[in-house]
Amino acid sequence: MTDLSLDRARGILDAALAAARDAGVPFSIAVVDAGGHLKAFFSQDGATLGSIDIAVRKARTAQLFRMPTGTLGRYSQPGGALYGIELTNGGLVTFPGGTPLMADTTLLGAIGVSGGLPEQDHSVATAGAAAL
Repeated sequence: MTDLSLDRARGILDAALAAARDAGVPFSIAVVDAGGHLKAFFSQDGATLGSIDIAVRKARTAQLFRMPTGTLGRYSQPGGALYGIELTNGGLVTFPGGTPLMADTTLLGAIGVSGGLPEQDHSVATAGAAAL
């Protein structure tokens, strides 16, 4: 498995949507490929307009750095080794909700979720990634 097919992306999106429904919060969910290009996207009815851009940026951030956005966020706090990194690459999001999609050590893409509290976004993203 070295690429993220549309079928795989849809499976990831479907798993995240199931977790989103269980959370009872309207989310926007983005899946990007290994190059950071949008592969699949869904915004639930009632999701805030701002969550659309944030979900895509979370997915792209996780893809670019091959780590969950919350992990990157810990390093980007004032005084941290990566303080200010969110200002690079056209704008990154460094709070939870973005998760890379890995097959062993191969990056296939990433999922980004926005709409709830950071812990909720992370939980939905993790559920989506687990479907890989």
